[in-house]
Amino acid sequence: MSRPRIVIVGAGFAGYRTAQTLSRLAKGRADIVLLNPTDYFLYLPLLPQVAAGILEPRRVTVSLSGTLPHVRLVLGEADRIDLDGRQVHYTGPEDEGGTLSYDRLVLAAGSVNKLLPIPGVAEHAHGFRGLPEALYLRDHVTRQVELAAATDDPGTCASRCTFVVVGAGYTGTEVAAHGQLFTDAQVAKHPMRTGMRPRWMLLDIADRVLPELDERLSRTADGVLRERGVDVRMGTSVKEATPDGVLLTDGEFVDTKTLVWCVGVRPDPLAESLGLPMERGRLLVDQHLRVPGRPEVFACGDAAAVPDLEKPGSYTPMTAQHAWRQGKVCAHNVAASFGDGERRAYRHKDLGFVVDLGGVKAAANPLGVNLSGPVAGAVTRGYHLAAMPGNRVRVAADWLLDAVLPRQAVQLGLVRSWSVPLDTASPELARVGGSERQREAGERTRAEPPRPGGEPARNQPGGEPAKNQPGGEPARNQPGGEPAKNQPGGEPARNQPGGEPAKNQPGGEPAKNQPGGEPARNQPGGEPARNQPGGEPAKNQPGGEPARNQPGGEPARNQPGGEPAKNQPGGEPAESRPGGEPARKRPGGESPGGRPAVTPPPDQPPPGPDVSPGPVRRTDRFIEGDS
Repeated sequence: MSRPRIVIVGAGFAGYRTAQTLSRLAKGRADIVLLNPTDYFLYLPLLPQVAAGILEPRRVTVSLSGTLPHVRLVLGEADRIDLDGRQVHYTGPEDEGGTLSYDRLVLAAGSVNKLLPIPGVAEHAHGFRGLPEALYLRDHVTRQVELAAATDDPGTCASRCTFVVVGAGYTGTEVAAHGQLFTDAQVAKHPMRTGMRPRWMLLDIADRVLPELDERLSRTADGVLRERGVDVRMGTSVKEATPDGVLLTDGEFVDTKTLVWCVGVRPDPLAESLGLPMERGRLLVDQHLRVPGRPEVFACGDAAAVPDLEKPGSYTPMTAQHAWRQGKVCAHNVAASFGDGERRAYRHKDLGFVVDLGGVKAAANPLGVNLSGPVAGAVTRGYHLAAMPGNRVRVAADWLLDAVLPRQAVQLGLVRSWSVPLDTASPELARVGGSERQREAGERTRAEPPRPGGEPARNQPGGEPAKNQPGGEPARNQPGGEPAKNQPGGEPARNQPGGEPAKNQPGGEPAKNQPGGEPARNQPGGEPARNQPGGEPAKNQPGGEPARNQPGGEPARNQPGGEPAKNQPGGEPAESRPGGEPARKRPGGESPGGRPAVTPPPDQPPPGPDVSPGPVRRTDRFIEGDS
C-alpha cells in the first residue's frame, strides 16, 4: 500500500510549523511535501534588525532541508489548485512547470503587502515583507546618507535625509525606531557630516501608535520614538506619492526619496483563486481548520479566516503568533484525518506582546505585565531567541557584536529598486533580469568612465549623443527618425513592391553569372579568374607573384627575416599599446618619436600580449533614484 501524500503550500510560520509537527507525528508513514519559493523559513519579527544593520541576512533565515530532514522540499510558486483533480500546479525557480498530486492539502500561503488606491504609491513606495526588501532598504538608506553628505545644496541634503514610513503597526513602528538609530550612527562623529540631521517620519490614520495593542504599550512606544527624534504624526497619511516626495492628507508636501509602506498585509491571492467561501480575502475554515465541503483541504495562517472561539462571531487576527499555533493544530488534525489521534479545535490565549524599539529599549507585556526600558528589551530578545527554530547562537553573537562594535554602513548593491516592487504576490523573491517595470521606469545604462584626452564616446557627457538617445539623431525605425527600409514611410527595400529591383530579379540589373548579365570570373565569356587558364596567376602559384612567407616571396610580418608585426619585440608598437600611437578615445600621446606615451598605473601589471590597459566597460544597470 502506497503512503498517502500531504502537500503543504507555503513555509511561513503556519506552513513551517505544520510540516515540523507532521514530520514528527507521521514517523515515515506519509509522504510530506513542502512547496515554497525559497529554501528557508523567514523569521519576520527580526527583519527590521536586518534593515538596520544589526543582523546579517542569513541570521533570520532557517534552512528548510536542514531542519526538516523527513520533508521533501519542492521549490516553486503555486499557480493553480485543481480541487477536483487534487493537484497543485506550480512554477519552479527556472520557470519550469510542475504538478503535485495530494491526498491532503494544507494551504498556508501567507500574505502580501496591502495596497491602497493612492496615486503614485505602487510606483514609488517599497514594502517590508521579505528579505529582498530589507536588503534594499538597508542599501538605500545608506546610499541616501552618503549622497546627502556629498551635495552642497541644503535642500537636496534634507530631502535625501528624510525617510517616511507609513503604518504605525508592529512593522512600521520597529522600522522607524531602528532606522533612526541606524542613520544617526552614520552621521555621528563623522567630521564631513557635521550638521546633518536624518529625519524619520511615522504616519498613520489611527489615533495612536500600535493601535492593536494595549494603550500602555502604545504610550511606551510613542514616548521612545519621540525622544529619539522620530516625527510621529497620527491621523495623517499619504495622499499622493511622487519621485520627489509625498503629499500628505493635511496638505503638506514632504521632500523625500524614501517611502516605506507598512500599512498592513492582505492574504495571498492564491486563496481567492479557489472559488471557495471567503472572508475579506481569507479562506473560510471551521474551528478544526478544515475547509467546509472539502474534507481533504485544510488552511491556516494569514490565508485562513479561523473562528475566534474566545470572541464568538469574530476571526483571529493575522499575526505570526496565531499562525505558529495554528500550524501545530493543523498538523494534528491532518494526522487525525488518517485515523491517527483526535481532532483539535483551535483555541488561543494571549501570552502578551513584545515590540523591539532598538538599542536596549522595547515595549512588552508578558502574561499581562507591562514592561519598558532595558527590562522589556531583555524580555523581547529572550522571547525571540526562544521562538526561533534555529540560528539562536548566531543571532545572539550578532547582538553581542553590535553592542561593542560600530555597525558597518556599507551598501552592497545586490537588490535594485525595480526588483522589489510593492505590488507583488511574492515579496520573498526579488525580480531578476530585465523587467517591464524596469524598462518603463526609463532605466539608463551606467556611463562608461570618461577618457581624458580622447574623443568622448557616444552616449557620454560631452560626446555626440547616441542614436535613439535624447538629443541624438533618431535611429532608423524610431519615432522622429528616418524610416528604415521596408518600413511604412521609408525607402522601399530591394526586392519589395515599389522599390529598386534587386539583382537577379525581374526588372533589375542582371547579376553576374546570370543570363544578360556581366559574366562572372571563371565563367565562359568572362574575365578568367586567378589561378585559371588564361587568367592572372594567383599568388603562391607557378608563374605568379610569390605569397608572403613563401620561398622567394616577401617575408610575412612576425616571421624570420620579415618586418616585425606591431606589438611584437622589435616591431612598431600597436595602437592602444604602451609606447604606441594612442587609439582614439585613449589618453596620452603618440609613439616615442618625441611625443608622450601611455604607461600603465603603478598598481597595474605591465600589459602583455593579452592585456590591454584602460577602463573596462561596465554592464550593470541602475534606475533613476538609485544613483
